[in-house]
Amino acid sequence: MRARIYQPARTAMSSGTAKTRTWILDYAPSSAREVDPLMGWTSSDDMQSQVRLRFATKEAALEYAQAHGIEADVFEPKKRKPNVRPGGYGDNFATNRRGVWTH
Repeated sequence: MRARIYQPARTAMSSGTAKTRTWILDYAPSSAREVDPLMGWTSSDDMQSQVRLRFATKEAALEYAQAHGIEADVFEPKKRKPNVRPGGYGDNFATNRRGVWTH
C-alpha cells in the first residue's frame, strides 16, 4: 500500500490556522473510480481511500507507516511568509506622513 503524509493547509474561507497543526496519513487509491451509467455517480470498491488517520507529529505518522509496512511519501508544508508591509491600516491616516495621501 502507498500513502501520503502531510500537514493540511488552512481553508480558503479562513485566515486562522486551526486544524493545520496535525499530520494526516491518507492512503492512495488502489483502484480507479467507476462511473455509474444510469445515475452518473462515481464509485469505488477501495475502502482504504476513505481512511484518514491524524497524528500529532510527523515522526508518529512515519512510525505508524513503518510498523504497518506502508510505503509513505512525506510532503512538507509550505510556510507562510510574514507580512512585509510595515504598519497597518491606521498608518494610512497618520499625521506624520512624508507625502500627501489621497484616495
